[in-house]
Amino acid sequence: MTQRILREDRDGLATLTLDRPDKLNALDTQAFEELGTHLAALAGQTGRIGCVVLRANGRGFCAGADLAAMGKAPIDSRFKPGVIDRLASLPQPVIAAVHGACYTGGLELALACDFILADTTARFADTHGKWGLVGAWGMGQRLSRRIGQPAAKRMMMTARTIDAAEAGSLGLVDLLAEQGGLDAAVASLAAEILANSRHTNFAVKRMMRETDGMPLAAGLAHEHYRYPGQAPDHQERVARFTKKA
Repeated sequence: MTQRILREDRDGLATLTLDRPDKLNALDTQAFEELGTHLAALAGQTGRIGCVVLRANGRGFCAGADLAAMGKAPIDSRFKPGVIDRLASLPQPVIAAVHGACYTGGLELALACDFILADTTARFADTHGKWGLVGAWGMGQRLSRRIGQPAAKRMMMTARTIDAAEAGSLGLVDLLAEQGGLDAAVASLAAEILANSRHTNFAVKRMMRETDGMPLAAGLAHEHYRYPGQAPDHQERVARFTKKA
C-alpha cells in the first residue's frame, strides 16, 4: 500500500510530507492513520526533535477530505478530529508550509499548526457548505480564533476562495514568500526556532495552549503555578554569550 505521509529528520527538524499528489493530497482514513502514528512518535521524541514542518508534494497542499472515500469506511466521529488535536498539542512548534490549494480539511490541518507559511500560489477556502457538510476537525473554533469571527463567517458561509495576499492581510498566513521561495522561508524560520532552547519553546507552546481563553489574572496564576524552571543548558548558553562579550 502506498504511503500517504512521508517523514524525514535532519538536525533536530522533522518534516512530514503529504504524498498523495494524484489526489491533491486529499485526506482519507489511511492518511489520518499514518499521520496519527507519526505524531505519536514525535510526541515521545522531544529529546532529539525540536521543530516539525508539515508540507506537501505535488501542485497543492491539500484539497481536504477525500469525498470519494466517504461512506466506504465506518464513521468514527472522534478519530480524525483526535488526530488533528494531537497535531495541535504536539510539544514541538509546528510549521505548515502551504502552496497551491489549501481547502477545507486541508485548512483545518494547517490551522492546527503553530505557524502557517505560504507562497503566492496558495489559495484557501472552507467548502463545507458547498457539500452540505459541517466542519468537525476544528474549523469553526481555530479559524475564528486566528482571523476573527466576521472574517471566519465570510469564509465559512460563502465557500469563497481567497488568495495568498488576502490570507496574509487577514492574519491567516504568518509569512508570505514569493513563488519558489517557500522552502527557504520555512528553513529560515525552522532554523531560528531550533537555535533557541527546546525547553523554552516547548514551555511557551504548552503555556499558551493551557491558558487560552483564561482571564488575565487566571492566566498569570496558572503561569506561576506551572512555571517549568530554567533549561538544563541555561548556564551553558549564558556562558557562551559572556565568552563572546
